[in-house]
This record gives sequence, C-alpha cells and structure tokens, in this order.
Amino acid sequence: MTEQSDEDLVRQCRGGEVKSFDMLVERHQRTIFNLALRMVRDSDDAADIAQSVFVKAYENLARFDPQFRFFSWLYRIAVNESLNALEQKKRFEGLEGNDLAVDSADEKDDEAVRDEKRIQDGLMLLKVDQRAVIVLKHMQGLSYREIAQVLDLSEKTVKSRLFSARQLLKDILKKKGVRRNDRRTDS
Repeated sequence: MTEQSDEDLVRQCRGGEVKSFDMLVERHQRTIFNLALRMVRDSDDAADIAQSVFVKAYENLARFDPQFRFFSWLYRIAVNESLNALEQKKRFEGLEGNDLAVDSADEKDDEAVRDEKRIQDGLMLLKVDQRAVIVLKHMQGLSYREIAQVLDLSEKTVKSRLFSARQLLKDILKKKGVRRNDRRTDS
C-alpha cells in the first residue's frame, strides 16, 4: 500500500473523513513538537503548542489553500503559536530568566553536551524572528523558499535575517566559549 500524500489526506478530511486528519497528525506531530521545543525550550509548552497547532489546523482546514504545501502551512501555524506562547510567557516572567544559565551540575557532561546547551542558551538570547529562521533552516532543514512561505516573507528577507541571526549567534557563542565544529585543531 502506497503512502497517501498530505494533499490527498487534506482532500479526504475536507470531504468528512476525520481519520485522514489523524494520519496527518501522526505524520507531522514529532516535527511540530520539535520545532516548538526549539522555539520555546520547554517540553510541556512545546506539547501544548503542538496540540494547539493541530486544533487550529483542523478548525481552519477549509481555509487552507491547496496551491501551497500542507506542511508549510502547518509550520506557519506552529511558528505563530510558538511566538504567541513566548509573548505570553514574557508577560508573566521577567526578561531575565535564570533557566538560561548552564547548570553547574552539568560538569559531568562532556564538552559536546555542554556546547549543545550553550547553543540552546544562545538561541534563546536571539530575538524570536531571528531564532525562527535559524531553527527552520538549521534544525528543521527547510529551504529558503520554504522558510519564506512559512514566515510569509520574501526569500531575500529570509536570507538577510538568517545572515544577521547567524552573526549574532556566532558572537553569543564565542562569548559563551563554544568551539567551532572542527575539533581537529583542538589539542
């Protein structure tokens, strides 16, 4: 049995086959959760966001434009929901969060694990629009065109934001002591 495309499942769901939407959720829930987790850095919040994304997608499926890819539309909802969650969290918490510091109990972790935590900390210090382009490009593997569709921007704007965000992240990581990937030069 061949796997049905997202477009076929959307068409079936619009025709009243609810199980088709269940298949879309199964297919995309891990990716949406991971995207939200990279944006908000809290697994409970990411799970809530993922659930909200699929509820909104289902409620608005009639407004989905089939000329676009379903997953791009879903990503856009996920990014917007993540941004909304961050905005709400910001209202209730101060801008300075102690959760961004690397925990001293992590001293037993190897350097790669500490670097990964520093990278995550660095990402959280970027503005959300900068974080979004880095997460979508480098952690979700989207093309410039796909990112442009998800964020409703031009490809040129995506490239510009990504360049700026990379530079800022590079500076942040340098201050945090994260080494470059090329470990061969380390002694």
